[in-house]
Amino acid sequence: MMPKLLQINITANWGSHGKIAEGIGKLAISQGWDSYIAYGRYANASASQLYHIGNMPDEYVHVAATRLLDRHGLGSKKATRQLVEYIRQLSPDIIHLHNIHGYYLNYPILFHYLKEAGIPVVWTLHDCWPFTGHCAHYMTEACDRWKTECYQCPLSHEYPKSWFYDRSLQNFKQKRQAFLSVKNMTIVPVSKWLEKEVSQSFLKGFPIRQIYNGIDISKFCPREDESIKDKYHIPPHHKIVLGVASKWYRNKGLYDFFTLKEELPENYSIVLVGLNKKQMNSLPNGIIGIERTNDIRELAALYTAANVFFNPTWEDNFPTTNIEAMACGTPVVTYNTGGCAECITDSNGFVVDQGDISSACKYILQISKNPGNNYQTACRNHAESRYDEQNCYKKYLNLYYSLIAK
Repeated sequence: MMPKLLQINITANWGSHGKIAEGIGKLAISQGWDSYIAYGRYANASASQLYHIGNMPDEYVHVAATRLLDRHGLGSKKATRQLVEYIRQLSPDIIHLHNIHGYYLNYPILFHYLKEAGIPVVWTLHDCWPFTGHCAHYMTEACDRWKTECYQCPLSHEYPKSWFYDRSLQNFKQKRQAFLSVKNMTIVPVSKWLEKEVSQSFLKGFPIRQIYNGIDISKFCPREDESIKDKYHIPPHHKIVLGVASKWYRNKGLYDFFTLKEELPENYSIVLVGLNKKQMNSLPNGIIGIERTNDIRELAALYTAANVFFNPTWEDNFPTTNIEAMACGTPVVTYNTGGCAECITDSNGFVVDQGDISSACKYILQISKNPGNNYQTACRNHAESRYDEQNCYKKYLNLYYSLIAK
């Protein structure tokens, strides 16, 4: 009888986490597993069998409870009970959790079932929400209350946003009680930085296995396209500084690019991918905006055309955009945020302090004045050797086998 894998995530084959779950599912299927993905919203066609958790009205109610009462992860009771019944009937051998926040799931109900079922659980942490009383990222506030007990959250107005109440202490205690009730669980942080943070949280008693997020190095590879500059009206003689994000906002470094533009010479164009129409209409001269693209060939061509990839994020764990750029042969300059520096070596980029635009500019100019195959080869080799998604997925499959063999 074939083993069954059930993954739970906010999306299915959509966005970075959804595509990771999809890749793991595909590999499991190729090894004789049955693969299932339960998701909250947004899905593309999948090799796995999909189960949609809840509906939009339920999600709206959950959003309201979060905004008005700071009760994120505590709504969606009916939808989660239905999910539990689905899991009972499915009887998976492994349950793999990804992002369980996002207005679609009730974690106390889910974890009560996981405690009773005793099924081995793998939980990939893509952010810090599982061990805080409110936030998904605390870097901008340098907050460490989560190490003991959260209270008076300085980020209560950030995702998952609460307008009036601060239940960070109650949320912290409720998460701790629910998550620690499950004994057969392995925590998988996606960076060494996040592994260190988890080891200082209330989750530290669980087995911890760090696994990086990988990328498809067959799609993200050097891809020369002479038409890419013409398509986006980039002056042919200009150097290109590229930024890519699924969603741009202040803490992703949007306005740091504005400051950078003022320091760069006139023959440099900044190209930002992932902007919305409002943001594109408000860009200063010299910054070219591109809306989000699902065309990986074009994105790889943009990475390849860039002289430097700049990632001035103020909150992140391990951004795959850094390694996508490297896989296309483009060196990276990044802030020392979370696990951003973990993929940088002496031969493929530079790390600067958060907000240090002058140093970032200096390194961007240094890289751009010394172009050539040295950077391209070093970047590509590093991405191939460390971040091939198939090798990352195999680590998950090996973990599954070790758990069901116990």
